[in-house]
Amino acid sequence: MKDVMQSPRAKAAVRLALEEDLVCVEVPCRRGGDKSPCDATTLALVDPAAVATGQIYSKGTGCVVAGSTVAKAVLKAVDPQVRVKILKPDGSVVKSGEPILEFRGKARSILAAERTALNFMQRMCATATLTKKFVDATRKYGTLILDTRKTTPGLRVFEKYAVTCGGGTNHRMGMYDRVLMKDNHRRLWKGGDPDELDQAVVAARKAFPKLEVEVEVESLRECASALKAKPEWIMLDNMSCADMKKCVKMCRGISKTEASGGITLERAKEVAATGVTAISLGCLTHSAGSIDLSLEWKVEKLKS
Repeated sequence: MKDVMQSPRAKAAVRLALEEDLVCVEVPCRRGGDKSPCDATTLALVDPAAVATGQIYSKGTGCVVAGSTVAKAVLKAVDPQVRVKILKPDGSVVKSGEPILEFRGKARSILAAERTALNFMQRMCATATLTKKFVDATRKYGTLILDTRKTTPGLRVFEKYAVTCGGGTNHRMGMYDRVLMKDNHRRLWKGGDPDELDQAVVAARKAFPKLEVEVEVESLRECASALKAKPEWIMLDNMSCADMKKCVKMCRGISKTEASGGITLERAKEVAATGVTAISLGCLTHSAGSIDLSLEWKVEKLKS
């Protein structure tokens, strides 16, 4: 996996997240009206010479690590002198209490970075862990587990990266890298005629010849219509497993198939058994919640 922190969007998001907590203000205790990132409580109470060491770990078993490099980037952004060692790389599965990364640096810097680092990691680990559950449930069938664009605004790069940490596959990153005709697009194409979907594929290919084309269908009739133009993907939306099987048979050797629409973990195995190429799941990024992580540290004895 490529380190998510190589992305300019990720770097910008880390800066923005830190600015929310450490807005630059004029600090009264500093000379010359210096405006600096401000953690008021820490500046008031913590000795600037204090040095802390510690670890981030999961409080539960089965957590899939995601965002370790993001937490490191947060700590380093607050204070480049903080030393961070990643013990469990992204994609690892850890037990309760097993350390994911360790650090050493000024206590003031650790306190300033703590919450932002955990905010990123808790959400990313949750997405990775949920993704792995779907991957494990469908592994027998070799079904791809795909994410969607149902992501937190501004955080898509992290959430989609977390999906890959759990063994999932990214669908399109945005509206620019694949033509995906959904129900509203179909309604606006020649009045939504279900027998004209092949012509919609032709028009899409003419406009964007280098992009893959995918058509969402809701019936066998729509599937047959779209298949006449051989799109790369057919999305089977909210279909019964019986109809999915029929569509998969129709599409074999022509188009890949993607099952979509309210598919739960309990139903994932049944859907995979229909033979679809992939299952797409909005819940991976909009309903994963947070994993309970803890950042535990101690202050080294100050020199007298």
